Amino acid sequence: MPRATARLQLHAGYTLDDARACVDYYADLGVSHLYLSPITCARPGSTHGYDVIDHGAVNPELGGESALKDLAQATRRRGLGLIADIVPNHMAAHPANAWWRDVLEHGAASAHARCFDIDWDALDPALRGKVLLPILPEPYGVALAQGAMALRHDADAGRIELEVSGLRYPLAPGSLPCGLDPRTLLRRCDPARTAGRERLHRVLESQHYRLAWWRCAADQVNWRRFFEISELVGVRVEDDAVFDAVHALALRLYAQGVLDGLRIDHIDGLAAPGAYLRRLNRCLAEAGARRPPSCKQDQAYLVAEKILAPDEAPDPRWQLHGTTGYDFMDQVGALLHDPQAEAPLRAFWQMLTGDLRTPQRQLEAARTRMLRRHFPAERLALVRCLERLARQDRRTRDWSAPAMDRVLSAWLAAFPVYRTYAEDGGRSAADRQRCDTAAQRAASLLHALPGSADAALLAQLDRWLGGSPIGPAMEDRAATPCARAEPKSAQALRRFQQLTPPLAAKALEDTLFYRYGPLLSRNEVGASPQRFALSPEAFQTQVEARARNFPHAMLATATHDHKRGEDARARLAVLSEMPHAWCKTAYRWIQALPDAGLLSLADRYLLVQTLVGAWPADQDADAIERRPESVAAWLERVAQWQLKALREAKLHTSWTDPDSAYEAAARGALEYLRDTLPGRRLLAAIAACALELAPAGMINSMAQMLLRNTLPGMPDLYQGTELWDYSLVDPDNRRAVDYPLRVAMLARARASAAFPPGAADWRSGAVKQALVQRLLAARERHPALFAQGTCVPLAVTGTQAQHAVAWLRRHEEDECALIVAPRLCALRLSGYARGEPLTAREFWADTALCLPDAVRGLAWLDAMGRKIGQTGPDGALPLSTLLRDLPVALCLSTAA
Repeated sequence: MPRATARLQLHAGYTLDDARACVDYYADLGVSHLYLSPITCARPGSTHGYDVIDHGAVNPELGGESALKDLAQATRRRGLGLIADIVPNHMAAHPANAWWRDVLEHGAASAHARCFDIDWDALDPALRGKVLLPILPEPYGVALAQGAMALRHDADAGRIELEVSGLRYPLAPGSLPCGLDPRTLLRRCDPARTAGRERLHRVLESQHYRLAWWRCAADQVNWRRFFEISELVGVRVEDDAVFDAVHALALRLYAQGVLDGLRIDHIDGLAAPGAYLRRLNRCLAEAGARRPPSCKQDQAYLVAEKILAPDEAPDPRWQLHGTTGYDFMDQVGALLHDPQAEAPLRAFWQMLTGDLRTPQRQLEAARTRMLRRHFPAERLALVRCLERLARQDRRTRDWSAPAMDRVLSAWLAAFPVYRTYAEDGGRSAADRQRCDTAAQRAASLLHALPGSADAALLAQLDRWLGGSPIGPAMEDRAATPCARAEPKSAQALRRFQQLTPPLAAKALEDTLFYRYGPLLSRNEVGASPQRFALSPEAFQTQVEARARNFPHAMLATATHDHKRGEDARARLAVLSEMPHAWCKTAYRWIQALPDAGLLSLADRYLLVQTLVGAWPADQDADAIERRPESVAAWLERVAQWQLKALREAKLHTSWTDPDSAYEAAARGALEYLRDTLPGRRLLAAIAACALELAPAGMINSMAQMLLRNTLPGMPDLYQGTELWDYSLVDPDNRRAVDYPLRVAMLARARASAAFPPGAADWRSGAVKQALVQRLLAARERHPALFAQGTCVPLAVTGTQAQHAVAWLRRHEEDECALIVAPRLCALRLSGYARGEPLTAREFWADTALCLPDAVRGLAWLDAMGRKIGQTGPDGALPLSTLLRDLPVALCLSTAA
């Protein structure tokens, strides 16, 4: 099993060769595996790799397979392994994708038609046997008249193609007039002439695809997209042949010893995750038997990207080592927020917005919007499937499509989790409970009293979508052979279970989290607007569950998808310790920003929070005047976040219907801060506040970093975040990492036997990197302790007992570790980060850790190499001793 991973984002600007150059650095830092973003061939110019065009090849823009093998050899020399992110759920709907291109050329007769979720028997006659291709910049007739599509001759390939927006699409065999040379054909179909447009139109109408305005996708698309992204098409990996083609490269690389594990992207998008995991594990076991002797391992490391609700756990039937860590990121963040702050912060937000609805009601409204405006095609396809199912039984044939749509939409709006997993004999007990909860809430939304028609239909939908057999299917004889292969009940269940995940993600992560913001540190992937804080007892319950069920799950506090950096969140969490003072200050700044009549108070408050959370810790406020170019570059990054945030919120502007006036007003607020004297003074005040909060934020950062690296699970480090990370949402969180700086800082830290940090070490982030290295070194020296050791909470006594959390990890009798972190006292511990640890540790006064009898006689050494000594006869260790120089402690028994 991996001991610790480092996630690397690969693209043409950071290739496999670049990663190879970083192997020594990450080995010295202490990770055991590099964890790579998708390595398969992606759409040209891709910056993330999830828009796959060829599952069978390593992306040449990354250096190709030879560069991957060179990287593997370099990691082996340093004792490291490789984990790769795979994308079984979707591919790029792009003509460079040979599978997709073949479907566009040959339609349902294509050998690759089975690869994608396409409804060849669409309700719209214009789409039967065709694929909707929503790629036109204007409605079809307008685009045709403007010459947006035209025939082109590829002389090298000897074929005529269709060009739209600079991309070339294939034409169906036999769809062009015969006997004409290419030059004559192109002239006769020239869209600049009326007759040419008519001929071109006839050619286009004879294709296996129907060209359409991009805005039509949500209403008309007849194939499964990834979320609402029309550039990504869902893959039918449940088909055996498709599974084999998608995974052939990864399995071969695992068999060759190049890869040691896999991260599965968006497992909730798959038709049957449980069956998928069983098949993948069998294939990995077979491939593992062929691995070279030097690379033998018992099993492949396997984790899945999965967003969990606060009371949800991965399905126990799944054969995997756990999730990629969004759940831990939420839990540790909630632990560092003061629950007493939720009410005043929410009241302040309600004052700014005038919206008194609960977060749950606002989420339901966001879900309803997504269903109506962003997923109508998927919703109505499910309704159509249910309607056909109803017609098969005389007892249900009277249910109409409008009635089912109304009731189903209420159920979907109330659905409490990403999805159910009604396979292997139906729903699990947890799934049944969640469906019951959704049905009860849907009944309330519908005002459906017991015994009413809507209540009866809700119960019927629940039976249809429960995953249990409902009797023999009476198939539609008009359906295509592909459609007849799947019973209507199974098709309805599949459509339902593949609709709820994108609905949940887009409604919460990409809508509500941009329009609801009492405190942005709690608006993160994996979080819930209904859980502001987490008590130590509730956090411990989650720790115990992970240790019991998924002890090797990833623990993350930063990812390529996070909405703001882990240290920006930690700084904003400090505001929960001072909510009333913060609200007064924030309101004064909000009022000072220009264009109050256009830019909403809420959007101004979100901007203020972002400025406070993201201001660089090593940049003084006077940089606004001394280094205006640096501040301007930073404000431009904030502007990119702001535009994305406004459009994702979908309140005043959106991606589909941008409001240029509102967006200009928003940007104008940033230009005011940059270009005017009053604005620069305001920005200086905001920066001064950020810098005043920064030391306390660093205390929170150290706490979450300690827990990530020591509690049960496998710590995952996102590239570059071993120094302070105040990044914003992608693409900002995927910016280039300054590795020479990190290499030099690590060399200095490793050369120091002890590390009493000064103020400069805190501002630069050197203290964070040094502690990461020492924590990972401890994991390397004591692998069994951290991988298998028990983890029990320890009692803390004294004046400040409520402000510390502590655990004892134990393996065998004398291999032990103490873990101690502060909580909800970051402001009072700021002295640590200001280079004044003496004043900070005075806070602890008489507070002490109480050790159990079994370990009282042990002596302890902290992770920085300092002897702690033994406990007194009462088993107490004063926190002022444990936390002498740092706000956190990992202490190992010296007998270990």
